[in-house]
Amino acid sequence: MPQSPLPLPLVNPKIVVSKRGRKLELYSNDRVVRTYRVGLGLSPIEDKVKQGDHRTPEGEFYVCVKNANSRFYLSLGLSYPNAEDAARGLRDNLITKAQHDRIMGALKSKKRPPWDTALGGEIFIHGNGSQSDWTWGCVALEDAEMKELFDAVPLGTRVIIEK
Repeated sequence: MPQSPLPLPLVNPKIVVSKRGRKLELYSNDRVVRTYRVGLGLSPIEDKVKQGDHRTPEGEFYVCVKNANSRFYLSLGLSYPNAEDAARGLRDNLITKAQHDRIMGALKSKKRPPWDTALGGEIFIHGNGSQSDWTWGCVALEDAEMKELFDAVPLGTRVIIEK
């Protein structure tokens, strides 16, 4: 049964991903307007720690990139690593103070944080299917749902990824 059209433009849009529930909820004005099934990283349970661990990060992010030419249909780049990831990375000697400061500067100005540190980066919400956990740490949707989400959310949209 086809869903009703999204009430656009969204008011104060927000995305909440439940890893345990394998779902993404799209909010407008603090009301869920759409729920999508998602696929996660190959190691879907734990929080992301570093580049190459195939884990989907947890925490609060924002959409910092919209890529209409993605290898995975369409994609929304997330502001991973966030401040908590940067602090942990510095504490655990995964990144330098200079890398930490670059990440924090990007976050403060609502830009894309550096994706070239040992913490990893290039975490996206993208298409190409949600029927299994197959990504390297991203959140995957079916292409038709990704198109709807991509068209509905602006840069800066809050994204919360929870256990």
